[in-house]
Amino acid sequence: MGQDQTKQQIEKGLHLYQSNQTEKALRVWMRVLEKSADPAGRFRVLGCLITAHAEMGRYKDMLKFAVVQIDTARELEDPDYLTESYLNLARSNEKLCEFQKTISYCKTCLNMQGTTVSLQLNGQVSLSMGNAFLGLSIFQKALECFEKALRYAHNNDDKMLECRVCCSLGNFYSQIKDYEKALFFPCKAAELVNDYGKGWSLKYRAMSQYHMAVAYRKLGRLADAMDCCEESMKIALQHGDRPLQALCLLCFADIHRSRKDVQTAFPRYDSSMSIMTEIGNRLGLIQVLLGVTKCWMIQKELDKALESIEKAQELAEGLGNKLGLLKLHCLCERIYRTKGQQRELRDHVVKFHECVEEMELYCGMCGESIGEKNNQLQALPCSHFFHLKCLQTNGTRGCPNCRRLSVKPGYV
Repeated sequence: MGQDQTKQQIEKGLHLYQSNQTEKALRVWMRVLEKSADPAGRFRVLGCLITAHAEMGRYKDMLKFAVVQIDTARELEDPDYLTESYLNLARSNEKLCEFQKTISYCKTCLNMQGTTVSLQLNGQVSLSMGNAFLGLSIFQKALECFEKALRYAHNNDDKMLECRVCCSLGNFYSQIKDYEKALFFPCKAAELVNDYGKGWSLKYRAMSQYHMAVAYRKLGRLADAMDCCEESMKIALQHGDRPLQALCLLCFADIHRSRKDVQTAFPRYDSSMSIMTEIGNRLGLIQVLLGVTKCWMIQKELDKALESIEKAQELAEGLGNKLGLLKLHCLCERIYRTKGQQRELRDHVVKFHECVEEMELYCGMCGESIGEKNNQLQALPCSHFFHLKCLQTNGTRGCPNCRRLSVKPGYV
């Protein structure tokens, strides 16, 4: 298969893919991969296969094609191709929740300062790295990466990247419980879709609606949450987007749990868990198990709640997801307080505070914890964040957290 024929077949596959004929598109692209002698064409078709498998939630296949793409990039001996293939390798590992590997591959990309094309990819690299740091609950570094990605998006007028970063920032602020910002950023993403997204994939609209649904639920606006989640789920079902379907089912379950409708919540958690297990989203599984635990607690089935916690703890420890562990220690504290088991209670109180210290989840001005309840937060240029009211009341001559870190212990 020559260069022109390769190009035609890739375009044919793209047309089929955009018409929701995914399996036919995959067959066309696989044929190109088997028969084409053009390395640049093979590289491009591998990119199509990586994107399609990512959207279907076939993350192990995504990783397999990313590894082949690296070999093709080396054959082409072009730094731009190599940067793009390492970014795809980073993204594949991010989807499989291999966050340390993601960060490592992202750093490789950033060290390959090739041509203008490579530099334009840096925004996407920073976004992937930010998502990985967020998965590890390293909040300052996550925020730093998201802000870098946002700067790249603005400098290159890349509205699609800006939309994706806004969704990640919504997720970031949702985790540390500044629900006003958790809603603001996906609303901004939805505005970008409305203003610029006529030619974009509908997944961008679905993504922004899902993150709005999460924020609305946490703000107690359950009807708005349900509307946004239903719209997101509709698009996810139309496009066979399994990862988003799993997230929407989780959000539906959380909405029903917030309404104390546990019997409706349980089957949705089960459906979400089934897809999360199938695609390998271990971070999502932790969220599902947290929701299931809270349902058992509502029903006062404390031993069943502890069983769910045990499964979630194993996953959180395996991933290095510190926020998940903190939430689990918090739930254990409540359970053992109810059971009157003082030794276990004290053990989880200690572990809870260790997690808070490790993640620096406290305000460097008032000393109170961050992420315990809904609070307006403000980040300084160094990406350390504080209660907004503390910054307004006390002002700052630089970051108190950074000042503390720079003080070296003296000799006694």
